[in-house]
Amino acid sequence: MYAYILLIFVVIFYSGNILTGRAINELPPITIAFFRLLVAFIALLPLGARKAWKTRQLFFTYKKPFLLMTLTGITLFNTCIYGALQFSTATRVSVLEAVIPVATALLSVWVLKERLIGIQWVGVLLSFTGAVWVITEGDIFTLIQSWNTGDILMIGAILLWAVYSVNVKNYMHLFPSYAAVLVMTGISVIALLPILLVEWALVGVPYITTPGNMAGLLYLGIFPSFIALILYNRAIDLLSASKASVFLSFLPVVTMIGAALWLGEKINSVQIIGALIVIGGVFLTNRPKKTKRSYS
Repeated sequence: MYAYILLIFVVIFYSGNILTGRAINELPPITIAFFRLLVAFIALLPLGARKAWKTRQLFFTYKKPFLLMTLTGITLFNTCIYGALQFSTATRVSVLEAVIPVATALLSVWVLKERLIGIQWVGVLLSFTGAVWVITEGDIFTLIQSWNTGDILMIGAILLWAVYSVNVKNYMHLFPSYAAVLVMTGISVIALLPILLVEWALVGVPYITTPGNMAGLLYLGIFPSFIALILYNRAIDLLSASKASVFLSFLPVVTMIGAALWLGEKINSVQIIGALIVIGGVFLTNRPKKTKRSYS
């Protein structure tokens, strides 16, 4: 029960990432991503700095995969999400984000040579059908005309996180967890800084110091970036990675409720049906394979 309580808070905090990103979308996306990471870096310093220094040679030894994980999962993933929230609703973004476990499973088949059984392929088809249903607002035959910039950015986010997840399976166990996240966050802050300056040169320096914007950036840097990570890792220790990831498929449900109550978004039946289809597909895709019983 304790693990599931932890996961409830994880889902709430990750849902808050989308809702808050939408609420403060008067700020441009690179600005949101940069200051989120800066807050997270400062928060992680006491936990990871000493270990990161002691194991610094490890990061140089595996610099290529580590940089790939950093750029895909930390630097660019949430940048794409905050960009998508400039053009799309929180509900729509959350439904598309829920497809990530399925995209990761597909990439694992290609890169890691993992195998999916028949019912898992049904789950893959269901999840993508649900995503297309939401994108097209229930009219799948208008798929080509239904895309907006936010949808394209979310497809980019899904692919980035799938690449990140596949590399995590191969390499993340080599690094101390807090040290790895700290170094990843620090690299991402440095990588986004010149892009941030370009953004400010193009659109002007945004007014960051309003109470709402400050509170939003602090939330993004502490709760989804930092506390949710601790709770999620603890839940994986108590359960398993597959069970924990399936629980995250409830993200669209929590986000829909938050978007209706906080942001005043209107939730329609198309979005609800699409979310249910995606959730069902994620459950099937992450269904554990039956092992053959051996007799001796």
